[in-house]
Amino acid sequence: MATVTELSTETLDAIARRYSCRAYRDEPVPQQTLRAIAEAGARAPSAVNRQPWRLVVVSDGAVVSELGASGLAALRVADEAGYARIASRGGELFYGAPAMIVVAAEPQPGLLAADLDVGIVASHLALAATSLGVNSCICGLGRLAFEGVEGEAWKRRLGFPAGFGCGITVLLGYAAAEGGTPHQPDFAKIIEVPAT
Repeated sequence: MATVTELSTETLDAIARRYSCRAYRDEPVPQQTLRAIAEAGARAPSAVNRQPWRLVVVSDGAVVSELGASGLAALRVADEAGYARIASRGGELFYGAPAMIVVAAEPQPGLLAADLDVGIVASHLALAATSLGVNSCICGLGRLAFEGVEGEAWKRRLGFPAGFGCGITVLLGYAAAEGGTPHQPDFAKIIEVPAT
């Protein structure tokens, strides 16, 4: 059976080289590029085609930083060990990313599909970014910035529709240093069921 390294396409190459970037240059991502990444996210499939999301593109680095500070303050209260880990990496929840896409999610009572759909969107965003030469980090901790009273203010400020919450955040920008490495996949975790 051929492996990803033996069968090469632009998509498979983007998947193989993508990594979670945790240090960004102070360089804006062009609006046209952000729009293309967002459109890739909007193309994600969803359960029963509900598309229970809105993609909030934040291209102002100062707003991203301010939002990150709110999330970091919430993390400090919620999870001391998690806060210490972020503090050891420079103390920025969003690693100095100049842009992000917040996947706002509409709750789907009784269904787990909304969270699954949000994950599919995040994957589309990250892979589209990689294919366009933009680094990314899928950041679940970004949800913390949208909790509590301060979180409600952020939802209003960023234009969330009523009743929507933060599903996930995807950081976007250009790596501060070249040479980021993707995680090492464990292909032994693949279980193949042979045809009968």
